[in-house]
Amino acid sequence: MALVISVGLTWLVASILLGGPGGGFPRIQQLFASPENSVTAEPRARKYKCGLPQPCPEEHLAFRVVSGAANVIGPKICLEDRMLMSSVKDNVGRGLNIALVNGVSGELIEARAFDMWAGDVNDLLKFIRPLHEGTLVFVASYDDPATKMNEETRKLFSDLGSKNVKDLAFRDSWVFVGAKGVQNKSPFEQHVKNSKHSNKYEGWPEALEMEGCIPRRTTAS
Repeated sequence: MALVISVGLTWLVASILLGGPGGGFPRIQQLFASPENSVTAEPRARKYKCGLPQPCPEEHLAFRVVSGAANVIGPKICLEDRMLMSSVKDNVGRGLNIALVNGVSGELIEARAFDMWAGDVNDLLKFIRPLHEGTLVFVASYDDPATKMNEETRKLFSDLGSKNVKDLAFRDSWVFVGAKGVQNKSPFEQHVKNSKHSNKYEGWPEALEMEGCIPRRTTAS
């Protein structure tokens, strides 16, 4: 009798694990299946040019500008999925990082960093004085963007569409996109003051990140 009961229990357990006649091994596989394999992964959100969450309209240029974080992490300027300036490209530095772009073709004209703490402000003036009509100007601060600024520098940036450059000061964070020949102030600008009461880092405010779509210019001189 004991033998019959033992055989019956063995058959019952095997039947449960194997899924019954014709069931094969699915139940055993379920016991050892990992949670990752048993849950359907959610699809990743699609990213567009320069990491934007949605595509830009036709005849617009996608961009992302990120200021430096304190004096540790360098800034980035991306346009149409091309990195114009970054630490990886080794073309950024303390002060103002500026990329000049043809507003019609979207092609990079020149990119340079200007030391606004110990550099010569005349180098910056020579860079932005002779801009052609329709040239796009992308700016990202790193560490200190303003110590060497003078009135002419502030006026030139104001003429490019900046409304915050007049208040820019030591170790502020600033990102800006303007253009030569604009009639109004640019909608693409962010500014955070250096304040010991609100700074994210010791001695520096938070880094800024700005993205958007800029309409191409129809003509450029």
